[in-house]
Amino acid sequence: MRGKFITFEGIDGAGKSSHVEWLAEQLRGKGLTVQVTREPGGTELGEKLRELLLNEPMHLETETLLMFAARREHLARLIEPALARGEWVVCDRFSDATWAYQGGGRGLDKSKFLALEHWVHDHLHPDLTLLFDLPLDVARERIVLANRVLDKFEQERADFHERVRQAYLDRAHGNPARMRVIAADNTLENIRKQLEVIVASIC
Repeated sequence: MRGKFITFEGIDGAGKSSHVEWLAEQLRGKGLTVQVTREPGGTELGEKLRELLLNEPMHLETETLLMFAARREHLARLIEPALARGEWVVCDRFSDATWAYQGGGRGLDKSKFLALEHWVHDHLHPDLTLLFDLPLDVARERIVLANRVLDKFEQERADFHERVRQAYLDRAHGNPARMRVIAADNTLENIRKQLEVIVASIC
């Protein structure tokens, strides 16, 4: 029996990453085998591409093509084999991030995104996407408080991140069966209760 594929999405500072491993542990507690991974990355090649994508300036289309190249490798090497074995895969970001960051944030033509998405993984989409949504000012404050070196996306201006957030919400509106919006400014306890209910619906 094929496993399930769950992705986490949200603007930088939304706090989604803090829930990824927690959810994986909850699923393991149900007796499931769970792979936790991330994008860009997830494979040896993908992690090398991640360093370039997060830190090197490049043309928008180069950036997008590299994102999808890393994704194709990720699917072939990790995600698809795990799902075929009946394992669950929990991934920090997937194609919705490319839609939001390269499309919404940077202005990539939607038809180019859709062509790449169709080519690379038309056969496979997440069973569930958890979109952590947060007002931009709160997200930016969290990033500042984290006091760490910022990647090139995190260093973008506020209007970029607002476009990213809106693109995420538009994508969720168009995919209500797959994407569930989580109010990331809620308490940790309430967010995790909500996650438990949502994930139980696909178990």
